[in-house]
Amino acid sequence: MKLRTFGAALAGVLLTASLAACGGGQESTEATSTETTNAEAKVYSIATDTAFAPFEFTDESGNLVGVDIDILSAIAEDQGFEYTVNSIGFDASKQSVQQGQDDGMIAGMSITDERKETFDFSDPYYDSTVCCAVAADSKVASLSDLKGENVAVKTGTQSLDWAKSISKEYGFTMTEFADSDVMYQDVLAGNSAACFEDTPTMGYAINSSNVGLKIIAEVDSTSEFFSQYGFAVKKGENAELLEMFNTGLAHIKANGKYDEILAKYISTSADATTAASTTAKAEATDATASDATATDSTDKAADSTDANGEAIEEVDNGEEAIEEDAAA
Repeated sequence: MKLRTFGAALAGVLLTASLAACGGGQESTEATSTETTNAEAKVYSIATDTAFAPFEFTDESGNLVGVDIDILSAIAEDQGFEYTVNSIGFDASKQSVQQGQDDGMIAGMSITDERKETFDFSDPYYDSTVCCAVAADSKVASLSDLKGENVAVKTGTQSLDWAKSISKEYGFTMTEFADSDVMYQDVLAGNSAACFEDTPTMGYAINSSNVGLKIIAEVDSTSEFFSQYGFAVKKGENAELLEMFNTGLAHIKANGKYDEILAKYISTSADATTAASTTAKAEATDATASDATATDSTDKAADSTDANGEAIEEVDNGEEAIEEDAAA
């Protein structure tokens, strides 16, 4: 009887131990599963430029803002992924992604066949042109006036490619810069006669920052230097990040968030009233700051105008497409 009781007791102890062991194993498995899930919640590192307004720049409060920054934020919120931004400059961003130090980059980078050899791009998120600008009080009125002069260009950009393609035709030399702000200052200091830049960036600098430059030439949408900006990852890697960007981009375009972001930073010519208002303000600012040049109203109706209200010369593949403003 004692033996049977002891055996039953022993069986109970063994059963309890067994259940405890099973329970412990289950808890261990759950803990491991949780750790794995946490490990899989990747935080992506995204590289960007340091000063390429209105796409990325530092505001008065020291915050990194701009079209690219807001688009990335909206897409990440839509798709539910986390990220950090590494503001290191345009050229450095390309190298960092290629070397695997950053997962992707968004820096107003034009999608080109050459870049497709080392990067995988998202769907285009912005259409852009490139332009040439000079100091507001410069006597340089067209590309032809750059013969024998030096111009400032930004390393690794589509605007640099345009400048290279026409440098022999117009007889100018080039100095490369890593940042737009430094490039602008080189022109204002008189070291370079002009600079080549993406048109929305130059327009923003002129209208919002009173940078003291004016646009004298710009490619049109039929030019090979008309470009589309894309988010980029190292070729063959981070396909899931690229897919989330494309899906999120489509969503924010559909729900209106994308248009809100562009309207916040860029004035487009789609709305004639807005464009006229912007031009008028720019002309008033220019007239106050310097001796503004009067423009012909007939030419205005036929030609494109820059942010200062002066007629610019449209360039298609490096060829002058419209007449220059005689009063420039």
